[in-house]
Amino acid sequence: MLELKARSKTAAAIKALLGLAPKTARIIKDGIEEDIPVDHVKIGDLIRIRPGEKIPVDGIVIEGKSYVDESMITGESIPVYKEKGDRVIAATVNGTGMLIIKAEKVGADTLLSQIVRMVSEAQRSRAPVQKLADIVAAYFVQIVVAVAIITFIVWAWLGPEPKMTHAIINAVAVLIIACPCALGLATPVSIMVAMGKGATMGVLFKNAEAIELMKKVDTVVVDKTGTLTVGKPELVEIVPVQGFKEDEILYFAASLERSSEHPFASAIVRAAQERNIKLTDVMDFESITGKGLIGRIDGYRIIVGNHKLLDDLGIDFSELSKKADSLRAEGATVIYVAIDEKVMGVLAVADSIKQTTAQAIDALHKEGIRIFMVTGDNKITAQAVAKKLNIDEVIAEVLPAEKAQIVKKLQQEGRIVAMAGDGINDAPALAQADVGIAMGTGTDVAMQSADVTLVKGDLMGIVRARRLSRATMRNIKQNLFWAFIYNTIGVPIAAGVLYPFFGILLSPVLAAAAMSFSSVSVVGNALRLKKLKI
Repeated sequence: MLELKARSKTAAAIKALLGLAPKTARIIKDGIEEDIPVDHVKIGDLIRIRPGEKIPVDGIVIEGKSYVDESMITGESIPVYKEKGDRVIAATVNGTGMLIIKAEKVGADTLLSQIVRMVSEAQRSRAPVQKLADIVAAYFVQIVVAVAIITFIVWAWLGPEPKMTHAIINAVAVLIIACPCALGLATPVSIMVAMGKGATMGVLFKNAEAIELMKKVDTVVVDKTGTLTVGKPELVEIVPVQGFKEDEILYFAASLERSSEHPFASAIVRAAQERNIKLTDVMDFESITGKGLIGRIDGYRIIVGNHKLLDDLGIDFSELSKKADSLRAEGATVIYVAIDEKVMGVLAVADSIKQTTAQAIDALHKEGIRIFMVTGDNKITAQAVAKKLNIDEVIAEVLPAEKAQIVKKLQQEGRIVAMAGDGINDAPALAQADVGIAMGTGTDVAMQSADVTLVKGDLMGIVRARRLSRATMRNIKQNLFWAFIYNTIGVPIAAGVLYPFFGILLSPVLAAAAMSFSSVSVVGNALRLKKLKI
Protein backbone atom coordinates (compact mmCIF):
# COMPACT_ATOMS: atom_id res chain seq x y z
CA MET A 1 0.00 0.00 0.00
CA LEU A 2 2.81 2.42 0.93
CA GLU A 3 4.66 1.56 -2.29
CA LEU A 4 1.60 2.24 -4.46
CA LYS A 5 0.93 5.50 -2.64
CA ALA A 6 4.50 6.68 -3.23
CA ARG A 7 4.25 5.78 -6.93
CA SER A 8 1.04 7.72 -7.38
CA LYS A 9 2.64 10.77 -5.76
CA THR A 10 5.57 10.48 -8.16
CA ALA A 11 3.24 10.37 -11.17
CA ALA A 12 1.48 13.47 -9.81
CA ALA A 13 4.84 15.24 -9.48
CA ILE A 14 5.67 14.43 -13.11
CA LYS A 15 2.35 15.82 -14.30
CA ALA A 16 2.93 18.99 -12.30
CA LEU A 17 6.37 19.43 -13.86
CA LEU A 18 5.19 18.91 -17.40
CA GLY A 19 1.89 20.72 -17.09
CA LEU A 20 -1.47 19.11 -17.74
CA ALA A 21 -3.24 19.02 -21.06
CA PRO A 22 -6.48 21.05 -21.21
CA LYS A 23 -9.69 19.47 -19.98
CA THR A 24 -11.66 20.28 -23.15
CA ALA A 25 -11.10 20.30 -26.90
CA ARG A 26 -12.93 22.27 -29.61
CA ILE A 27 -13.85 19.67 -32.23
CA ILE A 28 -15.19 20.39 -35.71
CA LYS A 29 -17.87 17.97 -36.95
CA ASP A 30 -20.04 18.55 -40.03
CA GLY A 31 -19.09 22.23 -40.01
CA ILE A 32 -20.23 22.67 -36.40
CA GLU A 33 -17.73 23.46 -33.62
CA GLU A 34 -18.29 22.14 -30.12
CA ASP A 35 -16.26 22.03 -26.89
CA ILE A 36 -16.13 18.47 -25.51
CA PRO A 37 -14.14 16.80 -22.67
CA VAL A 38 -10.70 15.82 -23.91
CA ASP A 39 -11.39 12.22 -22.82
CA HIS A 40 -14.10 12.04 -25.50
CA VAL A 41 -11.77 12.98 -28.36
CA LYS A 42 -11.27 10.12 -30.82
CA ILE A 43 -8.49 9.42 -33.29
CA GLY A 44 -9.27 11.25 -36.54
CA ASP A 45 -11.31 14.06 -34.93
CA LEU A 46 -10.63 17.57 -36.23
CA ILE A 47 -9.75 20.07 -33.50
CA ARG A 48 -9.44 23.86 -33.75
CA ILE A 49 -6.57 25.36 -31.72
CA ARG A 50 -7.04 29.08 -31.14
CA PRO A 51 -4.19 31.54 -30.37
CA GLY A 52 -2.76 31.06 -26.89
CA GLU A 53 -4.51 27.74 -26.26
CA LYS A 54 -2.93 24.51 -25.10
CA ILE A 55 -3.07 21.63 -27.58
CA PRO A 56 -5.28 18.88 -26.08
CA VAL A 57 -3.93 15.77 -27.89
CA ASP A 58 -1.03 14.64 -30.07
CA GLY A 59 -1.93 15.27 -33.71
CA ILE A 60 -1.00 16.54 -37.16
CA VAL A 61 -1.68 20.02 -38.59
CA ILE A 62 -4.06 19.95 -41.55
CA GLU A 63 -4.72 23.70 -41.79
CA GLY A 64 -3.15 26.96 -40.56
CA LYS A 65 0.29 28.23 -39.57
CA SER A 66 1.64 29.19 -36.16
CA TYR A 67 4.58 29.00 -33.78
CA VAL A 68 4.08 26.48 -30.96
CA ASP A 69 5.89 26.68 -27.62
CA GLU A 70 7.06 23.11 -26.96
CA SER A 71 9.47 24.05 -24.15
CA MET A 72 7.52 22.16 -21.48
CA ILE A 73 8.02 18.90 -23.37
CA THR A 74 11.20 19.39 -25.41
CA GLY A 75 13.12 21.83 -23.22
CA GLU A 76 13.70 24.00 -26.33
CA SER A 77 12.63 27.58 -25.59
CA ILE A 78 12.44 28.67 -29.25
CA PRO A 79 8.83 28.27 -30.47
CA VAL A 80 8.61 25.78 -33.33
CA TYR A 81 6.99 26.84 -36.61
CA LYS A 82 4.08 24.57 -37.52
CA GLU A 83 2.23 24.31 -40.80
CA LYS A 84 0.27 21.70 -42.74
CA GLY A 85 1.77 18.22 -42.24
CA ASP A 86 3.69 19.03 -39.03
CA ARG A 87 3.08 17.12 -35.81
CA VAL A 88 2.02 18.75 -32.54
CA ILE A 89 2.22 17.44 -28.97
CA ALA A 90 -0.44 17.48 -26.27
CA ALA A 91 -0.09 20.17 -23.58
CA THR A 92 2.18 22.42 -25.71
CA VAL A 93 1.04 26.03 -26.19
CA ASN A 94 -0.07 27.54 -29.51
CA GLY A 95 1.25 31.02 -30.39
CA THR A 96 -0.61 33.73 -32.27
CA GLY A 97 -1.80 31.70 -35.27
CA MET A 98 -4.85 29.48 -35.76
CA LEU A 99 -4.42 25.73 -36.30
CA ILE A 100 -6.73 22.88 -37.18
CA ILE A 101 -5.27 19.50 -36.25
CA LYS A 102 -6.31 15.88 -36.73
CA ALA A 103 -6.05 13.80 -33.54
CA GLU A 104 -3.51 10.96 -33.83
CA LYS A 105 -2.85 9.97 -30.22
CA VAL A 106 -5.34 10.41 -27.40
CA GLY A 107 -5.60 9.47 -23.73
CA ALA A 108 -2.89 7.08 -22.52
CA ASP A 109 -1.09 7.16 -25.89
CA THR A 110 -0.04 10.84 -25.73
CA LEU A 111 3.57 11.71 -25.00
CA LEU A 112 2.59 13.20 -21.64
CA SER A 113 1.02 9.89 -20.55
CA GLN A 114 4.00 7.93 -21.85
CA ILE A 115 6.39 9.92 -19.64
CA VAL A 116 4.27 9.28 -16.54
CA ARG A 117 4.12 5.59 -17.45
CA MET A 118 7.89 5.50 -17.96
CA VAL A 119 8.51 6.70 -14.40
CA SER A 120 6.06 4.17 -13.01
CA GLU A 121 7.85 1.35 -14.83
CA ALA A 122 11.23 2.66 -13.71
CA GLN A 123 10.17 2.39 -10.07
CA ARG A 124 9.43 -1.29 -10.56
CA SER A 125 12.77 -2.01 -12.25
CA ARG A 126 15.61 -3.68 -10.40
CA ALA A 127 19.08 -2.25 -9.82
CA PRO A 128 22.07 -4.58 -10.35
CA VAL A 129 22.92 -4.25 -6.64
CA GLN A 130 19.58 -5.90 -5.83
CA LYS A 131 20.72 -9.07 -7.60
CA LEU A 132 23.48 -9.37 -5.00
CA ALA A 133 20.93 -8.98 -2.19
CA ASP A 134 18.76 -11.67 -3.80
CA ILE A 135 21.68 -14.10 -4.02
CA VAL A 136 22.60 -13.43 -0.37
CA ALA A 137 18.96 -13.84 0.68
CA ALA A 138 18.74 -17.22 -1.09
CA TYR A 139 21.64 -18.61 0.98
CA PHE A 140 20.56 -16.68 4.09
CA VAL A 141 17.18 -18.44 4.23
CA GLN A 142 18.79 -21.88 4.03
CA ILE A 143 21.24 -20.99 6.80
CA VAL A 144 18.47 -19.65 9.06
CA VAL A 145 16.34 -22.77 8.57
CA ALA A 146 19.39 -24.89 9.45
CA VAL A 147 20.04 -22.76 12.57
CA ALA A 148 16.37 -23.16 13.62
CA ILE A 149 16.62 -26.96 13.26
CA ILE A 150 19.88 -27.08 15.24
CA THR A 151 18.30 -24.83 17.91
CA PHE A 152 15.33 -27.20 18.16
CA ILE A 153 17.60 -30.27 18.47
CA VAL A 154 19.94 -28.73 21.08
CA TRP A 155 17.07 -27.45 23.28
CA ALA A 156 15.15 -30.73 22.93
CA TRP A 157 18.28 -32.66 23.96
CA LEU A 158 20.07 -30.44 26.48
CA GLY A 159 17.52 -27.81 27.49
CA PRO A 160 15.66 -27.53 30.83
CA GLU A 161 12.19 -28.91 31.29
CA PRO A 162 9.79 -28.67 29.57
CA LYS A 163 12.39 -29.43 26.86
CA MET A 164 9.97 -29.70 23.94
CA THR A 165 8.29 -26.37 24.76
CA HIS A 166 11.64 -24.55 24.96
CA ALA A 167 12.79 -26.22 21.74
CA ILE A 168 9.70 -25.15 19.76
CA ILE A 169 9.57 -21.59 21.16
CA ASN A 170 13.28 -20.88 20.52
CA ALA A 171 13.24 -22.44 17.04
CA VAL A 172 10.20 -20.33 16.14
CA ALA A 173 11.89 -17.21 17.60
CA VAL A 174 14.90 -17.84 15.32
CA LEU A 175 12.65 -18.13 12.24
CA ILE A 176 10.68 -14.97 13.14
CA ILE A 177 13.60 -12.66 13.96
CA ALA A 178 15.50 -13.82 10.86
CA CYS A 179 12.61 -13.12 8.47
CA PRO A 180 14.45 -11.30 5.62
CA CYS A 181 11.80 -8.59 5.10
CA ALA A 182 14.35 -5.82 5.70
CA LEU A 183 16.74 -7.46 3.25
CA GLY A 184 14.05 -7.54 0.58
CA LEU A 185 13.07 -3.91 1.24
CA ALA A 186 16.63 -2.52 1.33
CA THR A 187 17.01 -1.82 -2.40
CA PRO A 188 13.49 -1.33 -3.90
CA VAL A 189 12.34 1.18 -1.27
CA SER A 190 15.44 3.36 -1.81
CA ILE A 191 15.00 3.14 -5.61
CA MET A 192 11.32 4.07 -5.34
CA VAL A 193 11.99 7.09 -3.11
CA ALA A 194 14.89 8.19 -5.34
CA MET A 195 12.65 8.04 -8.43
CA GLY A 196 10.13 10.31 -6.71
CA LYS A 197 12.85 12.70 -5.55
CA GLY A 198 14.28 12.85 -9.06
CA ALA A 199 10.85 13.55 -10.53
CA THR A 200 10.34 16.59 -8.31
CA MET A 201 13.69 17.95 -9.56
CA GLY A 202 12.86 17.32 -13.22
CA VAL A 203 15.17 14.29 -13.48
CA LEU A 204 13.42 11.20 -14.88
CA PHE A 205 15.27 7.88 -14.65
CA LYS A 206 14.18 5.21 -17.13
CA ASN A 207 15.25 2.36 -14.85
CA ALA A 208 17.02 1.55 -11.61
CA GLU A 209 20.20 0.54 -13.44
CA ALA A 210 20.58 4.13 -14.67
CA ILE A 211 20.65 5.36 -11.06
CA GLU A 212 23.40 2.89 -10.19
CA LEU A 213 25.47 3.62 -13.33
CA MET A 214 25.22 7.42 -13.03
CA LYS A 215 27.49 7.32 -9.98
CA LYS A 216 30.23 5.57 -12.01
CA VAL A 217 30.28 8.01 -14.97
CA ASP A 218 33.70 9.59 -15.59
CA THR A 219 33.11 11.18 -19.04
CA VAL A 220 30.24 13.38 -20.23
CA VAL A 221 29.68 14.04 -23.94
CA VAL A 222 27.41 17.03 -24.65
CA ASP A 223 25.74 18.52 -27.70
CA LYS A 224 25.83 22.33 -28.04
CA THR A 225 22.51 23.74 -29.27
CA GLY A 226 19.74 23.42 -26.71
CA THR A 227 22.05 21.58 -24.30
CA LEU A 228 24.75 24.10 -23.45
CA THR A 229 22.81 27.03 -24.91
CA VAL A 230 19.40 28.43 -23.99
CA GLY A 231 17.70 27.71 -27.30
CA LYS A 232 16.18 31.20 -26.98
CA PRO A 233 17.71 33.94 -29.21
CA GLU A 234 18.74 37.28 -27.71
CA LEU A 235 20.00 40.53 -29.22
CA VAL A 236 23.67 40.58 -28.23
CA GLU A 237 25.08 43.51 -30.21
CA ILE A 238 24.12 46.51 -32.39
CA VAL A 239 26.73 47.83 -34.83
CA PRO A 240 25.70 51.20 -36.38
CA VAL A 241 27.15 52.76 -39.51
CA GLN A 242 28.65 56.20 -38.90
CA GLY A 243 25.89 58.80 -38.64
CA PHE A 244 23.37 56.49 -36.97
CA LYS A 245 22.73 55.61 -33.32
CA GLU A 246 22.02 52.21 -31.72
CA ASP A 247 18.61 53.23 -30.31
CA GLU A 248 17.62 54.68 -33.67
CA ILE A 249 18.39 51.41 -35.45
CA LEU A 250 16.59 49.40 -32.76
CA TYR A 251 13.54 51.73 -32.95
CA PHE A 252 13.04 51.10 -36.68
CA ALA A 253 13.92 47.38 -36.53
CA ALA A 254 11.71 46.57 -33.53
CA SER A 255 8.75 48.58 -34.87
CA LEU A 256 8.91 46.51 -38.05
CA GLU A 257 9.65 43.17 -36.34
CA ARG A 258 6.71 43.66 -33.98
CA SER A 259 4.45 42.52 -36.82
CA SER A 260 6.41 39.27 -37.29
CA GLU A 261 6.01 35.96 -35.43
CA HIS A 262 9.63 34.85 -35.97
CA PRO A 263 11.61 34.06 -32.77
CA PHE A 264 14.36 36.50 -33.84
CA ALA A 265 11.69 39.21 -34.08
CA SER A 266 10.65 38.68 -30.46
CA ALA A 267 14.32 38.96 -29.40
CA ILE A 268 14.64 42.36 -31.13
CA VAL A 269 11.33 43.64 -29.75
CA ARG A 270 12.27 42.46 -26.25
CA ALA A 271 15.59 44.33 -26.47
CA ALA A 272 13.75 47.54 -27.45
CA GLN A 273 11.39 47.16 -24.49
CA GLU A 274 14.35 46.70 -22.12
CA ARG A 275 15.74 50.03 -23.38
CA ASN A 276 12.31 51.66 -22.96
CA ILE A 277 12.14 52.53 -26.67
CA LYS A 278 8.61 53.46 -27.67
CA LEU A 279 7.65 51.68 -30.90
CA THR A 280 5.40 52.98 -33.65
CA ASP A 281 2.99 51.66 -36.29
CA VAL A 282 4.15 50.35 -39.67
CA MET A 283 2.61 51.13 -43.06
CA ASP A 284 2.84 48.94 -46.18
CA PHE A 285 4.18 45.97 -44.20
CA GLU A 286 5.63 43.17 -46.34
CA SER A 287 7.16 39.87 -45.21
CA ILE A 288 9.57 38.12 -47.59
CA THR A 289 9.91 34.47 -46.52
CA GLY A 290 13.44 33.44 -45.65
CA LYS A 291 14.85 36.93 -46.21
CA GLY A 292 13.24 39.60 -44.03
CA LEU A 293 10.74 42.45 -43.75
CA ILE A 294 9.99 45.72 -45.51
CA GLY A 295 7.73 48.52 -44.30
CA ARG A 296 7.22 52.27 -44.07
CA ILE A 297 7.86 53.99 -40.72
CA ASP A 298 7.61 57.75 -40.16
CA GLY A 299 7.70 58.20 -43.94
CA TYR A 300 10.93 56.20 -44.39
CA ARG A 301 11.22 52.87 -46.19
CA ILE A 302 12.76 50.43 -43.69
CA ILE A 303 14.34 47.10 -44.62
CA VAL A 304 15.22 44.51 -41.97
CA GLY A 305 16.68 41.20 -43.16
CA ASN A 306 19.64 39.10 -44.23
CA HIS A 307 22.27 39.81 -46.89
CA LYS A 308 20.15 38.05 -49.53
CA LEU A 309 17.38 40.64 -49.12
CA LEU A 310 19.84 43.53 -49.39
CA ASP A 311 21.41 41.95 -52.48
CA ASP A 312 17.97 41.61 -54.10
CA LEU A 313 17.26 45.29 -53.41
CA GLY A 314 20.70 46.43 -54.60
CA ILE A 315 21.70 47.90 -51.23
CA ASP A 316 25.46 48.11 -50.57
CA PHE A 317 26.51 46.70 -47.19
CA SER A 318 30.22 46.08 -47.89
CA GLU A 319 31.41 48.43 -45.10
CA LEU A 320 29.81 46.06 -42.55
CA SER A 321 30.95 42.77 -44.13
CA LYS A 322 34.08 42.36 -41.98
CA LYS A 323 32.20 43.00 -38.73
CA ALA A 324 29.37 40.70 -39.84
CA ASP A 325 31.85 37.89 -40.47
CA SER A 326 33.39 38.30 -37.02
CA LEU A 327 29.93 38.20 -35.40
CA ARG A 328 29.12 35.00 -37.28
CA ALA A 329 32.41 33.53 -36.07
CA GLU A 330 31.10 34.02 -32.53
CA GLY A 331 27.96 32.08 -33.41
CA ALA A 332 25.61 35.03 -33.92
CA THR A 333 23.02 35.52 -36.68
CA VAL A 334 23.47 38.84 -38.49
CA ILE A 335 20.42 40.97 -39.40
CA TYR A 336 20.89 44.09 -41.52
CA VAL A 337 18.81 47.27 -41.10
CA ALA A 338 18.50 49.79 -43.96
CA ILE A 339 16.64 53.09 -44.40
CA ASP A 340 15.67 54.40 -47.84
CA GLU A 341 18.11 52.04 -49.62
CA LYS A 342 21.02 52.95 -47.30
CA VAL A 343 22.35 50.53 -44.68
CA MET A 344 22.10 51.79 -41.06
CA GLY A 345 23.81 48.95 -39.24
CA VAL A 346 23.55 45.31 -38.19
CA LEU A 347 21.89 43.51 -35.31
CA ALA A 348 23.58 40.37 -33.91
CA VAL A 349 21.13 37.83 -32.52
CA ALA A 350 22.62 34.82 -30.74
CA ASP A 351 21.53 31.78 -28.79
CA SER A 352 23.22 32.56 -25.49
CA ILE A 353 24.76 30.03 -23.14
CA LYS A 354 22.46 28.96 -20.31
CA GLN A 355 23.18 30.69 -17.01
CA THR A 356 23.63 27.38 -15.21
CA THR A 357 25.84 25.75 -17.87
CA ALA A 358 29.16 27.15 -16.59
CA GLN A 359 28.21 26.27 -13.01
CA ALA A 360 27.26 22.73 -14.06
CA ILE A 361 30.49 22.16 -16.00
CA ASP A 362 32.54 23.51 -13.09
CA ALA A 363 30.70 21.15 -10.70
CA LEU A 364 31.32 18.18 -13.02
CA HIS A 365 35.00 19.08 -13.33
CA LYS A 366 35.32 19.13 -9.53
CA GLU A 367 34.00 15.57 -9.50
CA GLY A 368 36.80 14.54 -11.86
CA ILE A 369 34.62 14.23 -14.96
CA ARG A 370 36.07 14.95 -18.41
CA ILE A 371 33.72 16.85 -20.74
CA PHE A 372 33.62 16.52 -24.53
CA MET A 373 31.51 18.77 -26.76
CA VAL A 374 30.42 16.93 -29.91
CA THR A 375 28.38 19.08 -32.30
CA GLY A 376 27.35 19.43 -35.92
CA ASP A 377 28.09 23.19 -35.80
CA ASN A 378 31.12 24.75 -37.48
CA LYS A 379 34.47 24.62 -35.67
CA ILE A 380 34.80 28.38 -35.08
CA THR A 381 31.44 28.64 -33.31
CA ALA A 382 32.00 25.42 -31.33
CA GLN A 383 35.47 26.43 -30.16
CA ALA A 384 34.21 29.87 -29.10
CA VAL A 385 31.56 28.27 -26.88
CA ALA A 386 33.98 25.67 -25.54
CA LYS A 387 36.52 28.35 -24.61
CA LYS A 388 33.92 30.31 -22.65
CA LEU A 389 32.84 27.20 -20.75
CA ASN A 390 36.25 25.60 -20.19
CA ILE A 391 35.22 22.39 -21.96
CA ASP A 392 38.02 19.82 -22.17
CA GLU A 393 37.73 18.73 -25.80
CA VAL A 394 35.74 19.83 -28.87
CA ILE A 395 34.77 17.70 -31.86
CA ALA A 396 32.80 19.78 -34.41
CA GLU A 397 31.07 19.29 -37.77
CA VAL A 398 30.01 15.71 -37.06
CA LEU A 399 26.93 13.80 -38.22
CA PRO A 400 24.53 12.08 -35.78
CA ALA A 401 25.91 8.61 -36.64
CA GLU A 402 29.46 9.86 -36.06
CA LYS A 403 28.50 11.01 -32.55
CA ALA A 404 27.66 7.40 -31.67
CA GLN A 405 31.05 6.28 -33.02
CA ILE A 406 32.82 8.88 -30.84
CA VAL A 407 30.97 7.61 -27.76
CA LYS A 408 31.90 4.02 -28.67
CA LYS A 409 35.56 4.99 -29.05
CA LEU A 410 35.58 6.59 -25.58
CA GLN A 411 34.01 3.43 -24.14
CA GLN A 412 36.71 1.32 -25.78
CA GLU A 413 39.27 3.45 -23.92
CA GLY A 414 37.69 2.17 -20.70
CA ARG A 415 35.55 5.21 -19.90
CA ILE A 416 32.04 5.14 -18.44
CA VAL A 417 30.28 7.60 -20.76
CA ALA A 418 27.13 9.69 -20.30
CA MET A 419 25.81 11.42 -23.43
CA ALA A 420 23.65 14.53 -23.08
CA GLY A 421 21.80 15.87 -26.10
CA ASP A 422 18.50 17.18 -27.38
CA GLY A 423 17.47 13.59 -27.94
CA ILE A 424 16.53 13.92 -31.61
CA ASN A 425 19.68 14.04 -33.78
CA ASP A 426 21.58 12.59 -30.84
CA ALA A 427 19.41 9.46 -30.47
CA PRO A 428 22.08 7.02 -31.81
CA ALA A 429 24.69 8.41 -29.40
CA LEU A 430 22.20 8.37 -26.51
CA ALA A 431 21.55 4.68 -27.16
CA GLN A 432 25.29 3.89 -27.41
CA ALA A 433 26.27 5.67 -24.17
CA ASP A 434 26.39 3.89 -20.82
CA VAL A 435 23.92 6.53 -19.63
CA GLY A 436 21.95 8.47 -22.26
CA ILE A 437 20.63 11.83 -21.03
CA ALA A 438 17.91 13.51 -23.11
CA MET A 439 17.49 17.23 -22.55
CA GLY A 440 13.71 17.28 -22.30
CA THR A 441 13.15 15.70 -25.68
CA GLY A 442 9.69 15.43 -27.23
CA THR A 443 10.16 12.42 -29.51
CA ASP A 444 9.28 8.79 -28.77
CA VAL A 445 12.56 7.49 -30.22
CA ALA A 446 14.61 9.78 -27.98
CA MET A 447 12.67 8.81 -24.86
CA GLN A 448 13.42 5.17 -25.68
CA SER A 449 17.10 5.91 -26.42
CA ALA A 450 17.78 7.87 -23.23
CA ASP A 451 18.20 6.42 -19.73
CA VAL A 452 17.64 9.80 -18.07
CA THR A 453 15.43 12.69 -19.21
CA LEU A 454 16.01 16.19 -17.84
CA VAL A 455 12.55 17.72 -18.12
CA LYS A 456 13.75 21.29 -17.59
CA GLY A 457 16.56 20.98 -20.14
CA ASP A 458 18.99 22.28 -17.52
CA LEU A 459 22.55 20.90 -17.53
CA MET A 460 22.59 21.16 -13.73
CA GLY A 461 20.22 18.19 -13.96
CA ILE A 462 23.27 15.99 -14.71
CA VAL A 463 24.91 17.21 -11.51
CA ARG A 464 21.69 16.54 -9.59
CA ALA A 465 21.36 13.09 -11.15
CA ARG A 466 24.91 12.17 -10.09
CA ARG A 467 24.39 13.44 -6.55
CA LEU A 468 21.10 11.57 -6.32
CA SER A 469 22.78 8.43 -7.67
CA ARG A 470 25.55 8.65 -5.06
CA ALA A 471 23.09 9.29 -2.23
CA THR A 472 20.83 6.42 -3.36
CA MET A 473 23.65 3.85 -3.57
CA ARG A 474 24.94 4.98 -0.17
CA ASN A 475 21.41 4.65 1.21
CA ILE A 476 21.03 1.13 -0.21
CA LYS A 477 24.32 0.04 1.39
CA GLN A 478 23.16 1.47 4.74
CA ASN A 479 19.89 -0.44 4.42
CA LEU A 480 21.70 -3.70 3.65
CA PHE A 481 23.95 -3.11 6.67
CA TRP A 482 20.99 -2.58 9.02
CA ALA A 483 19.17 -5.60 7.58
CA PHE A 484 22.20 -7.85 8.17
CA ILE A 485 23.23 -6.44 11.54
CA TYR A 486 19.80 -7.15 13.06
CA ASN A 487 19.92 -10.74 11.87
CA THR A 488 23.57 -11.21 12.83
CA ILE A 489 22.84 -10.08 16.41
CA GLY A 490 19.24 -11.30 16.69
CA VAL A 491 19.54 -14.91 15.46
CA PRO A 492 22.10 -16.07 18.09
CA ILE A 493 20.10 -14.38 20.89
CA ALA A 494 16.87 -16.03 19.66
CA ALA A 495 18.71 -19.36 19.51
CA GLY A 496 19.53 -18.94 23.24
CA VAL A 497 23.30 -18.36 23.35
CA LEU A 498 22.86 -15.96 26.30
CA TYR A 499 20.78 -18.43 28.38
CA PRO A 500 23.70 -20.38 29.90
CA PHE A 501 25.36 -17.12 31.07
CA PHE A 502 22.51 -14.71 31.88
CA GLY A 503 19.38 -16.84 31.76
CA ILE A 504 18.01 -14.66 28.91
CA LEU A 505 15.61 -16.06 26.31
CA LEU A 506 13.95 -14.13 23.46
CA SER A 507 10.24 -14.82 23.18
CA PRO A 508 8.65 -15.04 19.69
CA VAL A 509 6.65 -11.88 20.54
CA LEU A 510 9.83 -9.84 21.11
CA ALA A 511 11.42 -11.49 18.08
CA ALA A 512 8.49 -10.34 15.95
CA ALA A 513 8.83 -6.79 17.33
CA ALA A 514 12.58 -6.78 16.60
CA MET A 515 12.01 -8.08 13.08
CA SER A 516 9.40 -5.38 12.44
CA PHE A 517 11.71 -2.73 13.85
CA SER A 518 14.44 -3.77 11.38
CA SER A 519 12.00 -3.30 8.47
CA VAL A 520 10.82 0.06 9.84
CA SER A 521 14.42 1.25 10.23
CA VAL A 522 15.17 0.33 6.59
CA VAL A 523 12.06 2.13 5.30
CA GLY A 524 12.77 5.14 7.52
CA ASN A 525 16.33 5.36 6.26
CA ALA A 526 15.16 5.17 2.64
CA LEU A 527 12.64 7.97 3.23
CA ARG A 528 15.52 10.27 4.22
CA LEU A 529 16.22 10.57 0.49
CA LYS A 530 13.06 12.67 0.16
CA LYS A 531 14.70 15.41 2.24
CA LEU A 532 17.99 15.24 0.37
CA LYS A 533 19.32 18.65 -0.74
CA ILE A 534 21.05 18.36 -4.10
